[in-house]
Amino acid sequence: MLDVRSITRSRWGGRASRAMARLNARHPWSHNDHFHGWILSRLPDRRRRALDVGCGQGALLAALGSSLDEAVGIDTDAGMRAAAAARCSRLPSVRVSDTPLAAVEGPFDVVTMVAVLHHLDVGAALHDVRRLLAPGGRFLCVGLAPPDSPLDLAWDLASIVTNPLIGFVKHPRPSLAPAAPPPYPVADPVLSFSEIQALAEAVLPGARMRHRLGFRHTLEWTAPGR
Repeated sequence: MLDVRSITRSRWGGRASRAMARLNARHPWSHNDHFHGWILSRLPDRRRRALDVGCGQGALLAALGSSLDEAVGIDTDAGMRAAAAARCSRLPSVRVSDTPLAAVEGPFDVVTMVAVLHHLDVGAALHDVRRLLAPGGRFLCVGLAPPDSPLDLAWDLASIVTNPLIGFVKHPRPSLAPAAPPPYPVADPVLSFSEIQALAEAVLPGARMRHRLGFRHTLEWTAPGR
C-alpha cells in the first residue's frame, strides 16, 4: 500500500514534501523523546530494576535511573553507549552494557524500547521481554511501522498535519540551525502495525497497541502476577 509520505513525494513532484520539510525544520522536535513522558507515567508500582533496550544517548535511561533502584541500558552501538554512560555518569543507579538482549539476565520490573523493536527480530525480542519481566512487571514500547491499512494511512496523514503544529508548540522560536541527521542508527520498519499486533498477541497475551501521532505507535503489556 502506498503511504501518504510517498504520495507527496511522487505525485506532487516533491513540492509538498519539501515545503513540509522546511516547515518542520523551523520548529524541530524529537518524536522519540516526546514519548518519554508516556513511559514514565506508566511505570509499575514496584520499581526496583529497569531495562532500557537500545538506550541511545541515555535520556530515558537517566530518567529511569532517577525513578528506580537500578536502571540498565543496553545498545549495540559503541558511540551510543559512550554517550549514555557520559550522560548518566553521576547516577550510581545506572549501568550501560553491550550485552545482547538475548543474553541479558532478569528479572526486571520494567522493560522499555523507543524506536528499537523494528531493529530487532520482533518475535524473538518479545519472547525475551516475557522472559525478563518479573511478575507484575511492565513492557512499555514506542515503535514504528509502515502503513498497511486505511486506518494506518489516516494516522499518517494526521501525523503529517500535526507535526509542524506540535513543533511550534514545543519550540515557538524558529530554529536557525540547519537540519542535522539523527545521531543514532536509523532503519526503515518492515512489519506493519497489524503484523506486530498479531505477534504481540501471540507472545504477550493481553498486550495493548495504540496508534499515536508522530508516526509512532505504543505497545504496553503487564506480566501476569504470581
